[in-house]
Amino acid sequence: MPPNSPSSSAPAPEHIVIIGGGYVGMYTALRLQRKLRSELKRGEVVVTVIDPQSYMTYQPFLPEAAAGNLEPRHVVAPLRKVLKRCRVLNGYVTRIEHATKTLSYVPAGADPDDEAELRTLTYDRVVVALGSISRLLPIPGLGGCGIGFKTVEEAIFLRNHILHQLDIAASNDDPQVRRRALTFVFVGGGFAGVEALAELEDMARDALRWYPGVDPGDMRWMMVEAANRILPEVGPKMGEWTVEALRKRGIEIKLETMLKSAEGGRIVLSDGEEFDAATLVWTAGVKPHPVVKNSDLPLDDKGRIKATAELVVEGTEGVYTAGDNARVPDLSGEGEFTAPNAQHAVRQAKRLGDNIVADLRGKDRKAYEHAYVGSVAGLGLHKGVANVYGVKLRGLPAWFMHRTYHLSRMPTLNRKLRITADWTLALFFRREIVSLAEIERPREEFELAARE
Repeated sequence: MPPNSPSSSAPAPEHIVIIGGGYVGMYTALRLQRKLRSELKRGEVVVTVIDPQSYMTYQPFLPEAAAGNLEPRHVVAPLRKVLKRCRVLNGYVTRIEHATKTLSYVPAGADPDDEAELRTLTYDRVVVALGSISRLLPIPGLGGCGIGFKTVEEAIFLRNHILHQLDIAASNDDPQVRRRALTFVFVGGGFAGVEALAELEDMARDALRWYPGVDPGDMRWMMVEAANRILPEVGPKMGEWTVEALRKRGIEIKLETMLKSAEGGRIVLSDGEEFDAATLVWTAGVKPHPVVKNSDLPLDDKGRIKATAELVVEGTEGVYTAGDNARVPDLSGEGEFTAPNAQHAVRQAKRLGDNIVADLRGKDRKAYEHAYVGSVAGLGLHKGVANVYGVKLRGLPAWFMHRTYHLSRMPTLNRKLRITADWTLALFFRREIVSLAEIERPREEFELAARE
């Protein structure tokens, strides 16, 4: 039941549940928190946000967090601190049944396989903002040795892992061990893959000054992309420039090439090349969160929830959706549906929040219409590419625009100031090269002591 249940003489509060605390979920809740300040204070409306994590990750800053330019905690926004007037529940939603206006979830810390731990939450209105997960292909070995690049945990792991590979290479004379440790493969030429590859290569190259036994030429960085170009969002010319710039840095760009196998870290490509690699990063696309399939909401052939331009689920009342898990009509004329990116998600959340307020107050909803203004991408310190309102930039100006744009979109003044402080300190101090790979095994030393 909604929190703060009223007495029998008072009308029940309107309970709005937001499933997901990512871009759409957090920004929608933030909009409702501002627009419904009086209603929330009087207990007439209750907003509940449910997500497995207690924070929202600003994904465009993940590459800089992985490279050590930003403190990882500064690229996430704590939901409880940001959404002070909302109720935050940490848990995994397992099913949505709009016919009965209920959802099932497993609270954080409970066994997800134990049906006794299952909880039910009722609502009057619901926002489905589950987002997306990595879209994996049935490639042998991929699930066992690959890693994605969508979460701050993955960014932290990759930073520690890559620096640890430099430690391994510098501490071994075996050529095969060194080659395997110093081979880094990224699959997928979209923003996530290109920015992660470029930032981490830049970090590793900078760190080599402290590894006299390892030369830049010993490292092998590779991007594998099935299409004939990378960064399609910035246009073909800027994509070609990016390929050229990365190749000048010694990074291999394999276009029209696919990963065929990765069993045991043995990389097999569609062009016939085979080699060993200790690092395989998969950024080749996303798909809607699988929970949307476990609902009675209308889905399209790609598993996305069918939405109207007003961000209401087709054929329903009181169900709203936006972002990666939604198929939203594109009224700008750029395409049939809006692209699954952060720019649309943040702007859709604002419109979605306003439409919920309009429904509560008996006013007309408005359609979401926003032309895609362009794209910016960072390629390492002082390097970038941008195409904004048709203006194409590269190098330092594009890098500066990338940082400025995303800093302006980062929620809360607190996080903006912390990120600015990180960048300012980086002007005077070099990046740290400490690998905390053991953080993945925090009980190892304690268990050793217990055995002794």
